[in-house]
Amino acid sequence: MRNLWSYLASPRHLAVFEAAARRQSFTLAAQELNVQQPSVSASIKQLENTLGVALFLRQHRRISLTHAGERLFADVSRAFDLLEHSATAIRQSVSNDHVTLSASSAFNNYWILPRLGTFQEKYPEIDLRLQSSDREPDLTAEPISLAIRLGDGNWPGCHSAGLADEIIYPVAAPRVMASAVHLRNITGLLHQRLIHLEEPIRERPSWAQWFRAFGIPEQPPKSGLRLNDYALVLQATMAGEGFAFGWHHLVAPLVQKQLLAARSDWAWTTGKGFYLVWSKETPLTPNASIVRDWILSNV
Repeated sequence: MRNLWSYLASPRHLAVFEAAARRQSFTLAAQELNVQQPSVSASIKQLENTLGVALFLRQHRRISLTHAGERLFADVSRAFDLLEHSATAIRQSVSNDHVTLSASSAFNNYWILPRLGTFQEKYPEIDLRLQSSDREPDLTAEPISLAIRLGDGNWPGCHSAGLADEIIYPVAAPRVMASAVHLRNITGLLHQRLIHLEEPIRERPSWAQWFRAFGIPEQPPKSGLRLNDYALVLQATMAGEGFAFGWHHLVAPLVQKQLLAARSDWAWTTGKGFYLVWSKETPLTPNASIVRDWILSNV
């Protein structure tokens, strides 16, 4: 880092260079930075002298980057983007304006939303924002207060509190369950249309793993609907497209409402669990603490 400023003379020159390269104009860069055009020209010239190479080709009323300028602009732009992202995350992490909960679309749809009305009645002053994500966010670097994760409860840099064990059993629309043949035992499911969950980033159990948990080595049929989001899986299941995994903490209310039928006697407890997590490095705001406690009180 100490050598960097011997090469570049001043961080201000980098900001001026980035603006001029992005706007392709010393004049427009000066307007953006609220300085005079000669000041921009002088900063660029000093930077070029320090580096010993021309960064711009100066033509009549236009400028363009040299090869060296293009390389520097690519790296400077990337570095500035990272700094902007970091600064935004820091500002938002200390803001009391809102609380962001990151979870799968299925958890947000089938666990949070049915309870959201009572939360808003009790805490109308809290702006709770639900973020549906197919990945596990970095709670230290990103402006996210709380998140739902599947695992063993241990994540570096995070506090965690258990919400539910991972318990999986087959579910289907009531009419599909009632009309299913060969379903006297678990192997009968090998003859049914199965809906497969294949998320692109999160690792989720497969039907083959579920059958093996019950000592059945046969591979399930590869045919059937394949979806990359569990909320879509549940919608397709309720529409009668076949049998799917039912995660107990999400489908139990749907079974009670007779939107789904379940074979809960064929439940597989995987040994993992669903946890509410938050950063150890970034203290929760008072409102985020209220949301955390409210979620845990509704388990």
